[in-house]
Amino acid sequence: MVFEMACLDTTFLIDLLSGKEEISLLMEELDKTEVSIAIASPSVMEIWLGAMLLGKESEKVKINELLSSFEIFPLDEKSAKEAAEIEADLWNSGKMIDIEDVMIAGIARIHGEKVVTRDQHFAQISGLKVLKY
Repeated sequence: MVFEMACLDTTFLIDLLSGKEEISLLMEELDKTEVSIAIASPSVMEIWLGAMLLGKESEKVKINELLSSFEIFPLDEKSAKEAAEIEADLWNSGKMIDIEDVMIAGIARIHGEKVVTRDQHFAQISGLKVLKY
């Protein structure tokens, strides 16, 4: 596989935190390619919410350790506007996906990153590079 940059979606992060073997192997492969790997800030919110709902301090520690090893891209003005354009395109096409995923897609497109995910709905977003596992 050849990648330039990768933005890990929430599903990937959840699977990585869960210790799924295929995800660990994919992560090793991404590391070998020396690709720039980042996380979009809405994914941080989603996995942190999971830890809060579980109410386990150990989950927060695991998440903080994971997050410290990646660059976090914020939802800044440029990516927010990109996300709004994506949302408008989806609305006009009669398609709907979660707003957090729209924000992730906007951040990834602004940074020229490929979204690494197991979610099908990212494929509905035109101009978004997706690596589905």
